[in-house]
Amino acid sequence: IHSGALANAKTTRDPIFGFEIVAECPGVPSEILRPRESWADKSGYDATAKKLAGLFNKNFESYAAGASAEVKAAAPVA
Repeated sequence: IHSGALANAKTTRDPIFGFEIVAECPGVPSEILRPRESWADKSGYDATAKKLAGLFNKNFESYAAGASAEVKAAAPVA
């Protein structure tokens, strides 16, 4: 990361949290880079990720009044 080796790496967007996930990183198994792939139960991962997104959004409600539109737009999709 500090060397800039990943600056132009291929990424995919997480559908719930919206952050970019590096598709390949030398020396790192690709399933570790994609959290959903590390779960045997993919539907269990999906349900847990949606639950976590909902909890995040609920917690954020108390801070939303002071947040910019850009920050609000970056909220997870629950």
